[in-house]
Amino acid sequence: MTVPPEELELAAAFPPAERDRWREMVKGVLRKSGAATDDTPLEEIEGLLTRASYDGVPIAALYTRSDAPAGRPGLAPYVREVRPDGEGIAGWDVRQRHADPDPAAAREAILADLENGATSVWLRLGEGGLPVAGLADALRGVLLDLAPVVLDAGAAAAEAADAFLALVAERGNAADAAGSLGADPLGVQARTGAAGPLDEAAALAVRCVREFPKLRAITVDGTPYHDAGGSDAEELGAAVAAGVAYLRALTGAGLGVDEAFGQIEFRLAVNADQFSSIAKLRALRRLWARVAEVSGAADGAAARIHAVTSSAMMTRRDPWVNMLRTTIAAFAAGVGGADAVTVQPFDARLGLPDGFARRIARNTQTLLLEESSLARVVDPAGGSWYAESLTEELARAAWAWFTEIEKAGGLGAALGSGLVADRLAATWARRREDIARRKAPLTGVSEFPNLAETLPERAPAPAQPAGGLPVVTYAQDFEALRDRSDAHADATGGRPKVFLATLGPIAVHTARASFAANLFQAGGIETATGAPEEFGTSGTAVACLCSSDTLYAEQAAAAARILREAGAVKVWLAGKGTYEGVDANVYAGCDAIGVLETTLHDLGVNE
Repeated sequence: MTVPPEELELAAAFPPAERDRWREMVKGVLRKSGAATDDTPLEEIEGLLTRASYDGVPIAALYTRSDAPAGRPGLAPYVREVRPDGEGIAGWDVRQRHADPDPAAAREAILADLENGATSVWLRLGEGGLPVAGLADALRGVLLDLAPVVLDAGAAAAEAADAFLALVAERGNAADAAGSLGADPLGVQARTGAAGPLDEAAALAVRCVREFPKLRAITVDGTPYHDAGGSDAEELGAAVAAGVAYLRALTGAGLGVDEAFGQIEFRLAVNADQFSSIAKLRALRRLWARVAEVSGAADGAAARIHAVTSSAMMTRRDPWVNMLRTTIAAFAAGVGGADAVTVQPFDARLGLPDGFARRIARNTQTLLLEESSLARVVDPAGGSWYAESLTEELARAAWAWFTEIEKAGGLGAALGSGLVADRLAATWARRREDIARRKAPLTGVSEFPNLAETLPERAPAPAQPAGGLPVVTYAQDFEALRDRSDAHADATGGRPKVFLATLGPIAVHTARASFAANLFQAGGIETATGAPEEFGTSGTAVACLCSSDTLYAEQAAAAARILREAGAVKVWLAGKGTYEGVDANVYAGCDAIGVLETTLHDLGVNE
């Protein structure tokens, strides 16, 4: 169809957008909220809306063409995809994780995944997974020349590799078997505190190059740093430091530079912050391309990336919401150009996933690949001024952390000295504070909790290795409070309760009563609503006043007195302001964890 020239000229009929005009309009909005005044200069307006990531990267309100660096897909530094323009449709590897210690159950799950959309297998072996002795049984019926297998055996990497390579040789698949042996001694040190032998991993790499041309030996796992509460740049910098350490070990064992690069795969976490996850994957390719450049590697030494949906973001409460989190994360992984993607089942925090949860995880990727046609676009994030700028800034922050690790003697030394642990702990403390104040809300946990939910039952998952960096989850503090409430309900037959004493008409108090109910329920505390005079029959000793500021000025003191006379040991007020008889306030941005812990204590709910 031919478009008439007059329609093509439609955009030209509008005046060009001007940044100062946009600033004037934003200033008008900010004046109403009190964030700006008539005297605020226009050049300061954007700064009022700019926030910083946990890496100190500024997140602006507006990005323009000047923020997008140039580059073409398929060319170094591979920020804009690894595939060249016009190469055609190419999806990613749908890689599902298995950790069932029963070889027969693991085999059944693996075959079901491969027959229904998965294209490779990620197999946890040794501590926290399938016994190495059960490897052959678990892979019985798996065509190793068609389905790549990625091992994850931790400290048992050499034993698991020997078992797998023997199986490959026995089946005559040495030339065609693909995947990775998953050796990652520095990752083992991060998780357990015990340093692993790099020379053992290097020997496996040499063996792969000589005997198994499609197998990689090394996995650089960045997820231990993410799981400890670290930021994107901290995960990236540690991963690059590990990759450089492996390059030194592999070339020291006799491999050429290009051979060494070909033996390494990266594993990174992606979460529900889609833009930061997209930028993280793209930044890693930029960082690794720089390492390749200074190492003298040939063009084409792009990072191979396995993206796995974040364990830290997964919740035990309202686990169904995890489906939404992992869908966003998987989308980000695809847009960011991951070579392989693992979607964790929504019930991962509850134990071993069942068949339905694995099916949903598989189909999430199938929907993105087949129905949404995400893989049909070369570099979907290319040209997004925000994504391009965030990628560049994140890469610079990660490179600074990487060089700090190198100055400390490399990743092994930085882990041993506590440098890495201290940096991650500081970031986790800031993130934890944001979660506690609900500035980083968790749907179904810190926001909109469901106290009547019945959690699905799952077989317990094997205990994972410990002793190194801590393993945290974003929901842990709120979920611990819910556990206390559950224990109290089991022991007494009822949950702890707060009475919401409302003042004035429904239209006046509903907003703050809803806010207060949502906050208290996030700690497993039920709420009852009524006039202050009804408190005496509520069966609780804690109350929270809910109304407007106008009515507080007129009635809060008297209402607090009524509550006290009826036996209230603590009177909260939804909103800000000091009133006679009111002990403390709950409001947007308050320390919700502190409020809930205090309330449970006041109600006699023991830890």
